[in-house]
Amino acid sequence: MASLPILTILEQSNVSPPPATVGDRSLPLTFFDVSWLPFHPVHHLFFYDLPITKTHFTQTVVPNVKHSLSITLQHFFPFAGNLIVFPTPTRKPEIRYLEGDSLALTIADSTLDFNDLTGNHPRDCGKFYHLIPLLPKAAKLSDHVTIPVFAVQVTLFPDCGISIGMTNHHCLGDASTRYCFLKAWTSIARFGSDESFLANGTLPFFDRVVKYPKLDESSLKNAKVETFSQVYQPQSLSGPTDKVRVTFIMTRTVINRLKKWVSTQLPTLAYVSSFTVACGYFWSCIAKSRNDELQLFGFTIDCRARMDPPMPAAYFGNCVVPCIATAKTSLLTTGKEGFLTAAKLLGENLHTILTDKDGIVKEIGPLDELLSQGMPTTMIGVAGAPKLKFYDLDFGWGKPRKHETLSIDYNDSISLSACKESSEDLEIGVSLSATEMEDFVKIFNDGLKTYL
Repeated sequence: MASLPILTILEQSNVSPPPATVGDRSLPLTFFDVSWLPFHPVHHLFFYDLPITKTHFTQTVVPNVKHSLSITLQHFFPFAGNLIVFPTPTRKPEIRYLEGDSLALTIADSTLDFNDLTGNHPRDCGKFYHLIPLLPKAAKLSDHVTIPVFAVQVTLFPDCGISIGMTNHHCLGDASTRYCFLKAWTSIARFGSDESFLANGTLPFFDRVVKYPKLDESSLKNAKVETFSQVYQPQSLSGPTDKVRVTFIMTRTVINRLKKWVSTQLPTLAYVSSFTVACGYFWSCIAKSRNDELQLFGFTIDCRARMDPPMPAAYFGNCVVPCIATAKTSLLTTGKEGFLTAAKLLGENLHTILTDKDGIVKEIGPLDELLSQGMPTTMIGVAGAPKLKFYDLDFGWGKPRKHETLSIDYNDSISLSACKESSEDLEIGVSLSATEMEDFVKIFNDGLKTYL
């Protein structure tokens, strides 16, 4: 007897804002956005408990998804638009929406094990790739390239639940922008209209108030827009892969003990936060699981409230700067001292950026100076931020059972967010080869016991 297919496509369609609600609009990119041009897409996946039949799914859930998404696009038009890149550094790329533009929506059902996918244990990364949409292909025209920036896939697991997978080009916006969009979409889906969102939510702020012409100029140069239209090909995640993903939970009790220990050992360290000790602990653990020489750890800092003058929290787009630290692996692998070194480096670098008298945005970034030590063999990034409450996103089916950031599979990044059960706890998503993960899990869990 033939096995059932892992995924069956039920429908592929396009969703636009309601007619005549947006008009033709464009949003120029700033240097904050342009720097993400060559990066891989961002993939997020939400799982919801919803034990329904395929009939209920197609007749009730899917129409509501389409309706609420359409209304949301009325207020967040760039999600239905296209990235326009011109082959000249004198003309800024932009996200352009023309009346009738749309985003791609895929409706599917799956025979994958819903309970397995939503666990915290090691799970085959390749299984998740069936649940995220690809961005439609770019169109190369005579004087520019047109690149779709957002796509959605809704997948039914009959009598178990559904997943909502999203893929976006990073130029569209950072995690804060994506979260604002999802807050609006879930509110509109719950109430059936945008009345509650307009009364209680926050509309996106589209004005381009960032004025750094030199950085705009250098970002366009570094992005090599002259040849972008010839070489652009969006990356995609595909299996089979030897990678597995694991979710680690760091409880508030553990985090406080780590913070207390760091503060006791380094009483003059100015910045000891939950974020820095969690990242520092992970960094020291991954260093212990590898035999390389130089390590880089980086994350981004939201600049909105830190600009002068401050920008609205609802500013649409990317508005983050990097915070990067490097260290020889040998300094990160010596028992508790390795964790202390990692936490110290991250805390010091973060404090330096946040208190710089010249402001948080610089004309020249720190990466070239750091890389003068050599090219790190391990480079780790962080996706997400604990302050963004992704587990509060309710389409009317309750809170998500699980949230996964699949784009960490492209590199050695980790995902970091507040937990579903308690926003005081941290959820860390890690993607490694199965062999390396086995070693890493032991190092991570055994190391925490020394602080209990």
